[in-house]
Amino acid sequence: MKPARAKTPRKPLVKKGSQTNLKDPVGVYCRVRPLSFPDHECCIEVINNTTVQLHPPEGYRLIRNGDYKETQYSFKQVFGTHTTQKELFDVVASPLVDDLIHGKNGLLFTYGVTGSGKTHTMIGSPGEGGLLPRCLNMIFNSIGSFQAKRYVFKSNDRNSMDIQCEVDALLERQKREATPIPKTPSSKRQVDPEFADMINVQEFCKAEEVDEDSVYGAFVSYFEIYNNYIYDLLEEVPFDPIKPKWNSCSTPAKNTDFVLPQSKMLREDKNHNMYVAGCTEVEVKSTEEAFEVFWRGQKKRRIANTHLNRESSRSHSVFNIKLVQAPLDADGDNVLQEKEQIIISQLSLVDLAGSERTNRTKAEGNRLREAGNINQSLMTLRTCIEVLRENQMYGTNKMVPYRDSKLTHLFKNYFDGEGKVRMIVCVNPKAEDYEESLQVMRFAEVTQEVEVSRPVEKVICGLTPGRRYRNQARGGPTGDELLVADVVLQSFPPLPSCEILDINDEQTLPRLIEALEKRHDLRQMMTDEFNKQANAFKALLQDFDNAVSNKENYIQGKLNEKEKLISGQKLEIERLEKKNKTLEYKIEILEKTTTIYEEDKRTLQQELETQNQKLQRQFSDKRRLEARFQGMVTETSMKWQKECERRVAATQLEMQNKLWVKDEKLKQLKAIVTEPKTEKPERPSRERDREKVTQRSVSPAPVPTAPPIRVRHRRSRSAGDRWVDHKPASNVQTETVMQPHVPHAITVSVANEKALAKCEKYMLTHQELASDGEIETKLIKGDVFKTRGGGQSVQFTDIETLKQELPNGSRKRRSATVTPAQPDGTESEWTDVETRCSVAVEMRAGSQLGPGYQHHAQPKRKKP
Repeated sequence: MKPARAKTPRKPLVKKGSQTNLKDPVGVYCRVRPLSFPDHECCIEVINNTTVQLHPPEGYRLIRNGDYKETQYSFKQVFGTHTTQKELFDVVASPLVDDLIHGKNGLLFTYGVTGSGKTHTMIGSPGEGGLLPRCLNMIFNSIGSFQAKRYVFKSNDRNSMDIQCEVDALLERQKREATPIPKTPSSKRQVDPEFADMINVQEFCKAEEVDEDSVYGAFVSYFEIYNNYIYDLLEEVPFDPIKPKWNSCSTPAKNTDFVLPQSKMLREDKNHNMYVAGCTEVEVKSTEEAFEVFWRGQKKRRIANTHLNRESSRSHSVFNIKLVQAPLDADGDNVLQEKEQIIISQLSLVDLAGSERTNRTKAEGNRLREAGNINQSLMTLRTCIEVLRENQMYGTNKMVPYRDSKLTHLFKNYFDGEGKVRMIVCVNPKAEDYEESLQVMRFAEVTQEVEVSRPVEKVICGLTPGRRYRNQARGGPTGDELLVADVVLQSFPPLPSCEILDINDEQTLPRLIEALEKRHDLRQMMTDEFNKQANAFKALLQDFDNAVSNKENYIQGKLNEKEKLISGQKLEIERLEKKNKTLEYKIEILEKTTTIYEEDKRTLQQELETQNQKLQRQFSDKRRLEARFQGMVTETSMKWQKECERRVAATQLEMQNKLWVKDEKLKQLKAIVTEPKTEKPERPSRERDREKVTQRSVSPAPVPTAPPIRVRHRRSRSAGDRWVDHKPASNVQTETVMQPHVPHAITVSVANEKALAKCEKYMLTHQELASDGEIETKLIKGDVFKTRGGGQSVQFTDIETLKQELPNGSRKRRSATVTPAQPDGTESEWTDVETRCSVAVEMRAGSQLGPGYQHHAQPKRKKP
């Protein structure tokens, strides 16, 4: 019967941050993918294993008018285009897996623009597995022989684990195996050839110092964050919720098997850790089984075809690997049935959706809405990182907006000190992604300055180590121990017979006493020999200790010398670092000074160009004004010259008319006095005078108004050009003899750009009412010029005025009334007969002459 085991003491509760205040910065790594086509322009260059440099592409330089600069960004490590998945895993993910096996949490996520290689880095390709299959392979290589039987650990809805005894676990296994369709994949099934090459990792990787006195259980879960909603990708549904059937009306078909996916909620457990409530957790026992679960969920993930990527991830995917560790009992046979002794660690592998600009992806409808939600969640992540950095650097206490996005709300515990955080920035060196890569680099630079507290060590205490391999045979001493006892007993002399048959026997007891004394003496001799050998061994140990002590002293002296040398080198390094900082500060000051001078130079050049342009404009304005004034002077001179000629001709004509009128009056008077004549007096020949006047005058030649003749059109002086004849609909038809006529003209009622584009000249017909009540028509002419913007402008150059005057308005019948005095003060001495004759002559002469002739004969003024 086994003795009762004492209860294992509980481990002490340790509060967050009470053990240590040490912090580590977020590990940010950069991976540059190769170009799809080698002849494309590259804008990212790897300087060394920690620095990359961005070159603005040619198109970007043209847009910024050549104002550009190259920028460099530093990371914890930079992986170039020839980096293998194994090299990336050894540096970035392997330490996280080692921490996972030792009870610590970890978060690894890939960040970058669409098409930068994030999914390839996380999953990999056939023949070259990514970080996820390599993490699974390392986990099961490390805990393979220490795994608990299936269903010994059982997950609950409170983000914790329950322990079942062997009997309950066996019953549940039999129950699950009896179901026709197993919900968890079997590790004995053949690997799916679709992903067999991805998990076939040639390199063997295993964690060190795995606790052999514990048993382990691995659980995986897989979900996505789509449009700020969480969907379980491992949830069993009768129909594929991602690709529903649609009828002809573009609505989901009525199908009883169709089940819409239900979004999951975020909850907080008793330790204030966030988790997805109701998310499916599958226990796995091998790499193949775990990756098969992942592949089943990957087929449900939302991807779409955009202009930048044929299979673009439209959601943030999260693959959680939860490792449960529980100690063996004191005998090392069974799992300790104490829930407080369970250690749960978790590694989250996050493949973020790519940030993108909608004008480049050519997204529409749902794709456009998805892109907006993706950019919003990534912007929230940036905001949280920036607020954390500001709080840590400047000592502020701003609230970090974790709750603005499901992505940041889920992983807020990692930034509060629940595990390591590492980020892989994936960039595409092609020129089209330059601006997006610039934003990604700036965000990565800020993220490196955020520090995360180191997680608290979780130690299982109160149990003796090495109990798994101890007490292999618990029934008694081993065979070697019995053999040693037999050899020792055989070295003693045999005991004589101890049987006493007679009361008077006096030989048996003395022989027994003699044998016992011999045994005692032999034992004493063996004890002395043992003590002598023990003393000799002690002396040897003492000599060995002295030799070891001497060697330790010698080594310590050497170490002291090395430490002095190292301290001297450290001082030299500190001095050089200070000198380097001083030089960097001077360089920074010189760069700032150079920048200021360059800005001043650029400003002065701009001012100089502005002044030159201003002077050129003033000079051109001056020349334009001089030409305009010269034209005005020439035009005014010609105008006044013509006006003088017209006035001289009008004065000459007026004098001739006066003479003719006086002659006619005298002749009429003479005829009345002497004898009446029937013949009409002859008109003086004034045709030559009128032709001479017409050639010098701008006014048109007089035309007789007696018979109606055919309408003549006035030909424009610019008849060789194409004209736009703009006649508003409100104009009145004058019906005059002289009408403006322009050949090859486009007549419009409203000016338009199409007509102006076809012509070189423009004429506007404008009518207004003159002061004497007659309609005055103005022909406003101009030239059509093309503008820089592709339009047309009109510059007016000339105005022609057409005015109609009726004879009634210019010549009224005079009556025998008092007339004003003559300008020279004399009065007419004519009789009434003369007055009547003069009026008759004037009326007859006026009826025969055109509107261009006016008579100025004055009737005789009657004396009062």
